[in-house]
Amino acid sequence: MQKSTKTALVILSVAGALFATATLAQMGPGEGMGQGMGGGMGEGMGDGMRGGQMLMDQFDAIDADKDGKITPAELAAHRQARFTAADANADGKLDADELTAFHTAQMAERMATRTGRMMQWLDANGDGALSADEMPDGPSAERLARLDADGDGAISKEEAQAAMERMGEHRKHRKGMMGNN
Repeated sequence: MQKSTKTALVILSVAGALFATATLAQMGPGEGMGQGMGGGMGEGMGDGMRGGQMLMDQFDAIDADKDGKITPAELAAHRQARFTAADANADGKLDADELTAFHTAQMAERMATRTGRMMQWLDANGDGALSADEMPDGPSAERLARLDADGDGAISKEEAQAAMERMGEHRKHRKGMMGNN
């Protein structure tokens, strides 16, 4: 993969993560992240595409007997294990501090995984650190011009959002072609 392609992917990924974080921060309780630990199919497994992806991400952890199928009993056991893990004071209830700590720990794990991948991808000299030369330069002028739908020489918020949506549609299409619906 060319460095300019890697750079563009990193920038779009970071932009997407920032956009998702801002969007979730603006949402009210129960919006966007499924039904929480107690409802639906467990944390983040509510209705819609996001819930389906989270189910796939956690499928192997839920499938306790590793038979490639999730039963209601496995789902209930997984949900109870997550509840128990979050219930720091073992009082059978989750308060706001326990939920925050639980979600923060999960987010930290995901970020550590992403950081590890980024280090492997960008650390050209293998020293375990990124120098300024190893950091992405940003999208090329040609790539920016492709995102500039109205040709004014700049990328508006709407143009950036449209690009993110096209990228999401491309991912859905690609997954569908690979049989990973």
